[in-house]
Amino acid sequence: MLDIKSIIQSSIDVKYELINSSIHEIKKASEMLLSAAKLNKKIIWCGNGGSAADSQHMAAELMGGLRDHNRPPIYSIALTTDTSFITAWANDTSFDTIFSRQIEAIGNPGDVLVAISTSGNSKNVINAIKIAKDKKLNIVILTGKSGGKMKLLGDVSIFIPSDDTQRIQEGHLLVEHILCEYVEEGFLSNL
Repeated sequence: MLDIKSIIQSSIDVKYELINSSIHEIKKASEMLLSAAKLNKKIIWCGNGGSAADSQHMAAELMGGLRDHNRPPIYSIALTTDTSFITAWANDTSFDTIFSRQIEAIGNPGDVLVAISTSGNSKNVINAIKIAKDKKLNIVILTGKSGGKMKLLGDVSIFIPSDDTQRIQEGHLLVEHILCEYVEEGFLSNL
């Protein structure tokens, strides 16, 4: 029988470990996103599955507003939302380049790519990171404990201290909301 209490405790334990392991990286990533927002640079999100949903969720939070819907929008986009492009490109060429192709088109120096992968091994996210580096974007990595192949590819890497996909995703959501809250608060104080 599933032990609900132990699942909740496991989630709490991961977040407690996150306090001890990643505060500096979360702050650094937050400052990177805020700097981009102040310069009207893009904050670009990508990932697969639950990470795709997170990408869309966070781009919407920055564009629309977390707590203040009257503030100016922050330029943010998820590369997971154009289903016509994604399905055509994956069908005609390769699923491994659905994000990198979009970065080629819209990425500019000073933009920030937030690359999300619980395993750190998503080929299409890794390919997006490579193109983003070539185009001089700043890169924030969100992944799990091991970091996978993405481990050393970012300007800032935030590792959720777990090997359990669900706990990693819960940690990602917490970090992503912190990033967005930090950006919104800093952006509003600059107006």
